[in-house]
Amino acid sequence: MERSIIVTGASRGIGRSIALKAAEKGYQVCVNYKGAADKAEAVVREIEAAGGTAIAVQADMAIEADILRMFETVDTKLAPLAALVNNAGIVDKAAPVADMSLARLNRMFSTNITGPFLCAREAVKRLSTARGGPGGGIVNISSVAARLGSPNEYVDYAASKAAIDAMTIGLSKEVANVGIRVNAVRPGVIYTEIHASGGEPDRVERVKSMVPMQRGGEVEEIADAALWLLSEEASYVTGALLDVSGGR
Repeated sequence: MERSIIVTGASRGIGRSIALKAAEKGYQVCVNYKGAADKAEAVVREIEAAGGTAIAVQADMAIEADILRMFETVDTKLAPLAALVNNAGIVDKAAPVADMSLARLNRMFSTNITGPFLCAREAVKRLSTARGGPGGGIVNISSVAARLGSPNEYVDYAASKAAIDAMTIGLSKEVANVGIRVNAVRPGVIYTEIHASGGEPDRVERVKSMVPMQRGGEVEEIADAALWLLSEEASYVTGALLDVSGGR
């Protein structure tokens, strides 16, 4: 049976790897992006070259109308929705809380919290067996920052991911009896471009000595965890917060 998956923030990094691996598993893939159309289209081409089906859909996770349009596009252009990966997220430059502006906090929370909530809402509407859906899975990409707090760097980012953890636990219990499993992956320090957007492209090299395994993680390691949580091998797993952090 054909099925589709939405991966938010899939033009690069962890999202890109999840999109590629989802296509390998047989999903038709919605490659969501905010602004990097060229990179998103490159992911689509890579999936198509391997014999898969994918579309790139622009949507800003801070704008409800964009999110609604993205889901409606998938409804009309791809197979029935079976899975959502809430991966899109932002980080800002390292700063203490005392120096954080309201604009920064609003931008952080609207993208990292409200966006995933809205995406989860739309996914549940389509997946819930009580609403005529087939059931399915939601995976939220959180962060070990949710329990570490990221003092003097990204307390706002850590707080946004703690909210995602709470949403994962609460929503999983809310929809467990309507065929939907909801879990989260909490990456540690991973080699991705998000560190550059936070003003420190070499952050993994600086902090990897604090990781028991003494290395940063690779995006494929996060993608494998996300796809496992969506698979039948994890059929009795819901409400889980899976740390993929090298022991940190």
